[in-house]
Amino acid sequence: MRRSDGGNLLGAHCLPDLDVDFVVVGAGLVGLAIAERLAARGTVVVVERNEASARESSAHNTGIVHAGFLYETGSLKHHLCLEANPLVYEWCEGHGVRVAHTGKLVVALGAEDLDGLDRIEARARANGVPGIRRLTGSEARALEPNIAAVAALSSETSGIIDQVGFAKSLESVARDRGVLFAFHHTVAAVERAEGSTTVHLRDADGAESSLRAGILVNSAGHGAPSLAALAGLPLDGDTARGLPPLRQRVNRGRYYDLVTPGFNRAVSRPVYPIPSGAADVQRHQAQAGGAGMHLSVDIDGVAHLGPDTEWLPDGAPLDYRMDDAPRAAFLAAGRRFLPALSDEDIAPGQVGYRPKIEAVGDTPPDFLIFRAGAYVHLGGIESPGLTSALAIARYVEGLV
Repeated sequence: MRRSDGGNLLGAHCLPDLDVDFVVVGAGLVGLAIAERLAARGTVVVVERNEASARESSAHNTGIVHAGFLYETGSLKHHLCLEANPLVYEWCEGHGVRVAHTGKLVVALGAEDLDGLDRIEARARANGVPGIRRLTGSEARALEPNIAAVAALSSETSGIIDQVGFAKSLESVARDRGVLFAFHHTVAAVERAEGSTTVHLRDADGAESSLRAGILVNSAGHGAPSLAALAGLPLDGDTARGLPPLRQRVNRGRYYDLVTPGFNRAVSRPVYPIPSGAADVQRHQAQAGGAGMHLSVDIDGVAHLGPDTEWLPDGAPLDYRMDDAPRAAFLAAGRRFLPALSDEDIAPGQVGYRPKIEAVGDTPPDFLIFRAGAYVHLGGIESPGLTSALAIARYVEGLV
């Protein structure tokens, strides 16, 4: 078996044909967590089109460790986020990954927000989320003096993680457990047979090779529907076969950084608003594609504003370059939290893309995770995918 880089990294060229137990396509945080978990069950190869792991959605997000109260009660997002929240802190403490138990505030910035805050609190209680506390305006301002809140909900189990460090630790442990990584490879074709799947790969030079696996795990993120189609699954679903629709929509989110000394440490934890004018927060999430533009802090304590939400047409390229076009909208959104914020206080930051299963009516889309024969599908793995990664890996292990 031809390998490079210490025996666990298959070369970007001339990948040998192999027989393995599991092929995991996609080396984002969720794919890495799945590979690490399945290593105890057999041989695993991770296939990734980029030159390294966690180069797409896994690295372009706020890095928030969520508690589980923003998601529909009973959904996979609810259950897996709630299960994984303590696992994330345990993993980070055990593997030297930077993480901060900052907590989170959801704030009512005016009387018109109080009904929305009541709804979020009711869902948090229904979801069984620990560490939830209703705050008065003065209590909220004692925690975050720069935020003029009239009331707030405090989530004590929320936090901030170094998401790139998290990914590196998962990859390192997976390699230690014998997982092989094939970077710069794409899937050219899939042949499914009874009890196994053959995955035909193409490397950076166009050379082809094959992996025959007992189970193919599709954790390809934005590419999940395309891989499913290669595996012969109907993207519009098949009720007779018990297959759900697999199509995804892409929602782009842009961020601005708070850059001046007066504002770059304006808050010490993520601060979420009640979506402006949204009588029903759940409906807003389904239609707009996000929970609303908020303030967050990274693992170094620097404040950021975003994301906005924009639905992209099918096939639109994922361009991670950030321009300055939305400055006025961001400045207006930031002034809801920080009225003294001025133009020179913000600068263009990062761009992220969220793969979302198409919503049905006003119900926010859930994670889509299921097995069909020798194939496991993961679709719509957006927020709280980072938080939920370790629990998703356990869930997938239960399917195989």
